[in-house]
Amino acid sequence: MGLTPVWRLRERAPADGGGEASEAPAASEAARISDHESPRPASGQKPRITNHESRVTGSSDRRSEIMSLDWGPLKARVASCTDCPLHEKRNKTVFGVGDEDADWLFVGEGPGADEDAQGEPFVGQAGKLLDNMLAAISLKRGGNVYIANIVKCRPPGNRNPEPQEALQCEPYLHRQIELIRPKLIVALGKVAAANLLASDASVASMRGKVHQYRGIALIVTYHPAYLLRSLVDKAKAWADLCFAVRFMKDLQGGKAAPTS
Repeated sequence: MGLTPVWRLRERAPADGGGEASEAPAASEAARISDHESPRPASGQKPRITNHESRVTGSSDRRSEIMSLDWGPLKARVASCTDCPLHEKRNKTVFGVGDEDADWLFVGEGPGADEDAQGEPFVGQAGKLLDNMLAAISLKRGGNVYIANIVKCRPPGNRNPEPQEALQCEPYLHRQIELIRPKLIVALGKVAAANLLASDASVASMRGKVHQYRGIALIVTYHPAYLLRSLVDKAKAWADLCFAVRFMKDLQGGKAAPTS
């Protein structure tokens, strides 16, 4: 489950209805970009970038302090954080994991029970699927890949993070992104995309486009936990990953449109 040949086979299957899946475009449309053209640019043509403003503006003493930290102090600051109610029931903070000079940054929504117990993102069943997704495009965690979440502590009952909880964690993630300097961010699911892009749009409507987070290219796909519940949409996620790989190759070859 989650291996490349299976995804390619399902990419030809019709989309299933119901829930979020019913909003998603068919697999043949999975990698369309914002001007509704094929995601693979024609010769001399560059993918169009969709710009979004960050929902977090201004500064504060707390934010300024966080934004001045290097890796070690930043990790210690997160580990001792009590700035929102999520700290009250956590076992461990989940800072992030991977190559701190990675070109690829994958961002999910928040830790679950397994992550809360181990202090590492994506270690449960959704994490296994994410590892398979990475392997399908010749990547692996720790190897040119960094994985993080919108919030660093587990929301009770695995609910979505509240806006104020995400707001308190935003400087931590922003500082991580500044330190990593990834070439491409992949937002996993609506919570991650909504917070990074300051948009309430559906995942289906954000897929297949190159967005921008503070000058860094960003692509949206489904969260692995959602894919475990909706296997038919794995074909769409596979198309998103193929789109991301093509765009990364264009970035590395200097062919992609600039993001700043």
